[in-house]
Amino acid sequence: MKLNSGALARVAGGRLGLPGANSLFPIANLPGYSTGLAVAVYRFLLTYWVFPMNNFFSSRLCLAALGVGVLFLTGLQAQTTAPGRRILAGDDSTQRLAIIGADGRLEWEIKVSAIHDAEVLPNGNILLQQGWTKVQEVTPAKEVVWEYDAAKANPGQPVEVHAFQRLPNGLTLIAESGPGRIIEVDRDGTIRHQVKLKVERPNAHSDTRLVRKLASGNYLVAHEADGRVREYDPAGKIVWQYDVPLFGQERKGGHGPEAFGNSVFSATRLANGNTLIGSGNGHSVLEVTPAGKIVWKIEQKDLPGITLAWVTRVERLSNGNTLIGNCHAGPENPQLIEVTPNRKVVWTWKDFTNFGNSTPVTAILASQK
Repeated sequence: MKLNSGALARVAGGRLGLPGANSLFPIANLPGYSTGLAVAVYRFLLTYWVFPMNNFFSSRLCLAALGVGVLFLTGLQAQTTAPGRRILAGDDSTQRLAIIGADGRLEWEIKVSAIHDAEVLPNGNILLQQGWTKVQEVTPAKEVVWEYDAAKANPGQPVEVHAFQRLPNGLTLIAESGPGRIIEVDRDGTIRHQVKLKVERPNAHSDTRLVRKLASGNYLVAHEADGRVREYDPAGKIVWQYDVPLFGQERKGGHGPEAFGNSVFSATRLANGNTLIGSGNGHSVLEVTPAGKIVWKIEQKDLPGITLAWVTRVERLSNGNTLIGNCHAGPENPQLIEVTPNRKVVWTWKDFTNFGNSTPVTAILASQK
């Protein structure tokens, strides 16, 4: 057996930095799997099977090597011991928003473009965005049953939407970057309430990231360009704010692990009154008190074997653990991580087959009954 250059080129199509590693071994994308070990086996097989089969080894020995490799990879797959979970994930690089079952299979998916927010509603529909201006509610059958277009609502003005939320009263909260406002709209698209935002570095792309309405009626806003989290009351008064620190480091451009800044992505108000912050390109999770004191944090290299890059959504679970969205970190790192209060990793999710390196939307869903 001998492969010509054209055949070898077809084999070589992977994403691990070596030709064909993911194509030959898709198991390398499974949670808990070591990419480095997959690459090592891949190198062995390419070296002693594809290239010199007719020169150094007999066919039987080459097939035996292939069998050993397959068994080796199968054994690695069995090392994943964490229970599966249903996940909502959105990635603009693969243009996919999907619900992934506990078995890792896609239960539902829809094509999207730019996306920073999405949620599964109690009625089973999905609230999502199509590009930076349209917010839609779609059924599981992908029928659009409601839509708000920020571009039409703000003609001639730069506008982007990076956050939205269906409220208990049926209104939909939408944060409009550019116009610098939070609005609550009804099913007819009528604005029922709006709050003007304070933005020090106005930019339609970076005025805001995630915005959520609190049980108190206030709004918690992650101002990306300002590097600041602000809480507004319903009248638009700032009642609390926190500047995400640089910890003495210099800013570095980019989105990956090499970048650095305080382009904050998300903030969540905890039951104890503290605020949990996903610091974006600060590569960290911070829990801060109302007085602004950091009482708990995870930094870029705190988790063994994991590098944090653009930290997106963060959530404190009912068991006290914390979920961390890890975007732009590369295929060597998981896209969603669960850690205990003492920073022990107890569960991760990674899928670079269906999703890519730009997965800012990650959320755990309830199990199907």
